[in-house]
Amino acid sequence: MQEPTVDHLPEPVMSIADIERFLKEEFPQVHQDGPVFSVEHVAKGRIVYRMTPLDRHLRPGGTVAGPSMFALADVAAYICILAHIGPRKHTVTTNMNINFMRKPEPGPLDCHARLLKLGKRLAVVDSLTLDRHGQIVSQATATYSIPA
Repeated sequence: MQEPTVDHLPEPVMSIADIERFLKEEFPQVHQDGPVFSVEHVAKGRIVYRMTPLDRHLRPGGTVAGPSMFALADVAAYICILAHIGPRKHTVTTNMNINFMRKPEPGPLDCHARLLKLGKRLAVVDSLTLDRHGQIVSQATATYSIPA
């Protein structure tokens, strides 16, 4: 299978440091429990956002809770968009769909988010979340509204 092209997408305009600074200033609640989330990689059309879950992110049965994985995918999509348009904090989720594929054991999860469409008013991001063994644990698609 051929990898989708990103030729039509712009280069990132924010670095990892820029994104982390933006989150610290505009969304400090993301880090209210300490360094649970971190930006690992930024590239043309893509980012990798990591979650190292705490006990509060787990559910009975020894797995990361679905709402925690949903939050990871949602914030990863947001960061992926901002990395490519700049710090426009009023960019908001308009739709999101997530498929939980397998039960992840407690431990770091990496959400690989990629832009499918980046328009003037809407952006669509697809993401795959992988466990520490490289197994896909969820897939999400998010649509965001970009303010004028």
